[in-house]
Amino acid sequence: MEKLEFKPSGVCSQKMIVEIEDNKIKKYQSIGGCPGNSLGIGALVVGMEVDEAIKRLEGIKCGFRPTSCPDQLAKNLKQYKENKD
Repeated sequence: MEKLEFKPSGVCSQKMIVEIEDNKIKKYQSIGGCPGNSLGIGALVVGMEVDEAIKRLEGIKCGFRPTSCPDQLAKNLKQYKENKD
């Protein structure tokens, strides 16, 4: 199991922690930001393939911001995949 910890940019969340095993998200945790949004993201992505999470979350915006917590998760999952290859 791999554990990723990263600081998202341009959002309220201060830190995201993701555990990945066999290319599936096993755990998601966000520190800071909107508790409901964080719990919702976790409930949706746990058990999901990394590529599917990227596909579904990438490009989502939060109000007037050019990014969002889901988008930041997708960007960091893409970076994880690029660094893994």
